[in-house]
Amino acid sequence: MITAAVVGGAGYIGGELLRILTGHPEVRLVHTTSERMAGRRVDSTHPNLRGRTDLVFRSASELDRYDVVFLASGHRDTMRSLPGVLDRADVLVDLSGDFRLSDPETYRRHYGVEHTAPELLGTFTPGLPERYRDRLRTADRIGVPGCMATAGVLALAPLADAGLIDGEVAVDARTGSSGSGASAGSENLHAERSGAMRVFAPLGHRHEAEITQETGLAVRMTATGVEAVRGVQVLCRVRFAEGVDERAVRAAYRARYRDERFVRVVAERRGLYRLPEPKILTGSNFCDVGFAVDGAARAGLLVAALDNLVKGGAGNAVQCVNIRFGLPEALGLEFPGLHPS
Repeated sequence: MITAAVVGGAGYIGGELLRILTGHPEVRLVHTTSERMAGRRVDSTHPNLRGRTDLVFRSASELDRYDVVFLASGHRDTMRSLPGVLDRADVLVDLSGDFRLSDPETYRRHYGVEHTAPELLGTFTPGLPERYRDRLRTADRIGVPGCMATAGVLALAPLADAGLIDGEVAVDARTGSSGSGASAGSENLHAERSGAMRVFAPLGHRHEAEITQETGLAVRMTATGVEAVRGVQVLCRVRFAEGVDERAVRAAYRARYRDERFVRVVAERRGLYRLPEPKILTGSNFCDVGFAVDGAARAGLLVAALDNLVKGGAGNAVQCVNIRFGLPEALGLEFPGLHPS
């Protein structure tokens, strides 16, 4: 039985980790931290866990030693607290943005602060099983990508790797309110968010740097908040290389994802859900990818959708840990999503 702790368990990502781990047959969740909620029961913050756990939040200073520690603290917090956690586990899994990028200047430009542990950048294996499965089998430090970055990379990488994309890519990402976290500011009050489609990052969203780093493409990214709680959908507008048609695009996706448990190619000619739709992925660890091709114009639209808290965060982290400890990859992650929801 794998012993685990979650640092920062009071947030939305932390809560999703607790939900998955308390139902995982090979994990014993021992400890979860929250400085603000220390001493209070976990189910007072995450009421969906009533009757599922008797854990209470504790201070990070009370951490013992575990097989794996999940770091679900906010951006900029993890890099400051990491030195005190390094010796607490055989495997560390970071879900913040602090160790996703390999270059300190790129980090400073996208996060607005200097990195306090630049020597550790590049020491975390990217937590994207579809691309780093072999490295994850022996990784002791894992950095889970951002939710919109995961969707963007899974949509773009198979075609980029095959040399099918020519030139700059425009990524238009839409996200639900939970992507802003449990401590989001007044701009995420229901009165402000309801009915709005707010372009909160017209240029240069931080996940742009992750997609560029991973695919090698020149990416320009816009992010919009939509009236949903969960879910991410990315639309990637691309120009194809000479001679690329719909058949070539479909073949590249099928070749890359035919054996992947949690990525499905969804590009149908008819039906209500003929392209990836986050609504039907709620609570699941799937990322659906699809496409539309205008061969005459060498233009295409690549679409990916996922639940930002699961495949875009906690579920992806658990999938990585399953791989690292030699467990079946889908263990604890079998929930298929909801329809209708």
